[in-house]
Amino acid sequence: MRAGIRRILVTGGAGFIGSAFVRYAVKKRLRISVYDKLTYAADVKRLAECRKKISFYKADICSRVRLEQVFRKEQPQAVVHFAAETHVDRSIRDPAVFMETNCLGTQALLDTAKKFGVARFVYISTDEVYGEIEKGTFNEESPLSPNSPYAASKAAADLLLSSYMRTYGFPAIIIRPCNNYGPWQYPEKLVPLAILKLFRGEKVPVYGHGTNVREWLYGEDCAEGIWQALQKGDIGQVYNLGSGQESKNIDTVKLILKSLNKDLRMFEFVKDRPGHDLRYSLDSGKLYKVCGWKPKIRLAQGIGHTIDWSLLHWDWLFSKWADIARLYAFKK
Repeated sequence: MRAGIRRILVTGGAGFIGSAFVRYAVKKRLRISVYDKLTYAADVKRLAECRKKISFYKADICSRVRLEQVFRKEQPQAVVHFAAETHVDRSIRDPAVFMETNCLGTQALLDTAKKFGVARFVYISTDEVYGEIEKGTFNEESPLSPNSPYAASKAAADLLLSSYMRTYGFPAIIIRPCNNYGPWQYPEKLVPLAILKLFRGEKVPVYGHGTNVREWLYGEDCAEGIWQALQKGDIGQVYNLGSGQESKNIDTVKLILKSLNKDLRMFEFVKDRPGHDLRYSLDSGKLYKVCGWKPKIRLAQGIGHTIDWSLLHWDWLFSKWADIARLYAFKK
């Protein structure tokens, strides 16, 4: 770890990727504080194995008063900022909460971190800020061209962070991961949604014709990549965090069907998402070169791990069904 940095504040640490990072960081025997509003997609069960080794604060990053209280108490030397609204479909239905949390909340956090003089601030963005690309890959110099309210809110926060780095000399790093999947992911996203639907004996919904391409990164690999960037990344830089493993959505669904020994016809095409990006693809060579990190888990292996975990935690997945059913108005 960077010399002298022992206290880290993790926002959104009860979320999917945030909790994976917390579990990873706790193993390094550092002092970890988690700050999380505990919205629908968060769950403290993700932190059960390390709950006694962390400090936890249920609070909103939009609350400057609460942020200052926590910073004053914990005196973090570094911040890793995961807290965000992340689901594209929900952003299409209600953009306001995405603007509030992802933009104004990030600004409140930045101002507080600047006031308390943190040494390093790592912001977790997304590959979706680049928009779609038919051929080739995005590098860190590619222009931002977000196509959904979610992606636009993240891109706005990226630009805000960049302005703080230039104007105030703020010690930040921006990381843009590709699509994550793995144990503990809320089942509004494709992989856990497909598994949950199949557990219920129902067909998997696939947007459009299933030809949209995503780059897939196992959650624990992502957590390790972020950890490496926190340790070895250069202040003021942007790093793509991808796996190089691309798959059409329909192929990803068929991989899940095959892994569960299900009929390969157990899916159905549904009306496409408005403004649906065709393809994402990242050039992550910059991060690989600086940190010497590469993902370990291949897609088929990661899907297998996720299914095995889901079989052991089916009750957790099923407990989320009512919310998912309301979101998509699925019919039995």
